[in-house]
Amino acid sequence: MTEANRVAVVTGAGSGIGRAVAVALQTDGYNVVLAGRHRAKLKEAQALATPHKGEMRVVPTDVSDPLAVKALFHAADQAFGRVDVLFNNAGVSAPAKPMEELSAEEWRKVVSVNLSGVFYCCQEAIKLMKAQDPQGGRIINNGSISAHSPRPMSAPYTATKHAITGLTKSIALDGRAHNIACSQIDIGNAATEMTDSFALGVIQADGEQRPEPRMDVEHVASAVLYMANLPLATNVLNMTIKATAMPFEGRG
Repeated sequence: MTEANRVAVVTGAGSGIGRAVAVALQTDGYNVVLAGRHRAKLKEAQALATPHKGEMRVVPTDVSDPLAVKALFHAADQAFGRVDVLFNNAGVSAPAKPMEELSAEEWRKVVSVNLSGVFYCCQEAIKLMKAQDPQGGRIINNGSISAHSPRPMSAPYTATKHAITGLTKSIALDGRAHNIACSQIDIGNAATEMTDSFALGVIQADGEQRPEPRMDVEHVASAVLYMANLPLATNVLNMTIKATAMPFEGRG
């Protein structure tokens, strides 16, 4: 395998962190499969491709559907013959309200995307990575600052992000025999559409609402690219990248 033949799958690639990471990988020469629920947004991401670098393929995918995930990785295999990097980025959150007021459906939706969706993608990536020649690859899971410390009224999101930490460690352990590395990146306050409201104010642990600083999403993309380009004999098991002054160390 040459650098020109490297292949990455990015979920949640239509906007925000996923889009920034997909473009960074493509600019570095990866062929990138863009996965997400909205074809139009994926097309917008595809239009940002750097000329004469890697190819970008759009594959609309709902990661909560295991059959759709199988189709995603089949499409990647058919197009490029392998997958070297999977960036599990797709995620959703529930309405910010007391846990006892959440409906079962609101809970299930978050779990189905943030946890089950990551699991399905990892399953399919591992199957390909074990079978391809040369064998192996890298899985990078987007955790969150919430994998360590929750925000108020975020039980479903926080629970799933804690679970991603366990899944990451399990894959990192089980993948050793097949040259598969697995990492987690925990991101705090990247400047995307999802965090636009942070400049106006975010509910804090004491119940007050205060603005929080954000960081350029390109720094996240650079961090993921660094992790992706490490030789498989080396792994960043966990990285935290955050806006320096956001509340996290000693949050609350």
